[in-house]
Amino acid sequence: MDHSEHHAPHTTASSRAAWQTAISATLHCLTGCAIGEVLGMVLATWWGWSNLPSILLAIVLAFFFGYLLTFTSVRRHGLTPGAAIKVALAADTVSIAVMELIDNAFIVVVPGAMDAGLVDLLFWSSLVASLVIAFAVTVPVNRAMIARGRGHAVVHSMH
Repeated sequence: MDHSEHHAPHTTASSRAAWQTAISATLHCLTGCAIGEVLGMVLATWWGWSNLPSILLAIVLAFFFGYLLTFTSVRRHGLTPGAAIKVALAADTVSIAVMELIDNAFIVVVPGAMDAGLVDLLFWSSLVASLVIAFAVTVPVNRAMIARGRGHAVVHSMH
């Protein structure tokens, strides 16, 4: 029997599960990053800050909220505060760093985005687009880390 027509690679259940875990982990990361990124950009714009301090505030808040979400989640599973901090750092650092690099780079290269005001469509549309693009780039990064037992695999092993 000729099986030459079966050229498509097989997607196993474990591979689909790994992608689903990566998507879930990235959505979790996106939540924390979006809270920090949006809050940071809104505050910095409202306060009239220049570009570099605005971006730095958004990044700091994105890391803070990203870590905080994981920290509170693993604390509910019984980890001590010290252990929860270690898990949050191990689970989220690379994911948040990639997401922040991509979304801030996007905002910087969109003409006028960093100068847009809070009532400008460009402010909000570039912010939303930056997070969508960052999500798309970060999913495969998280998938690769999970495959190696790193990143959110640390958190998911607790469930």
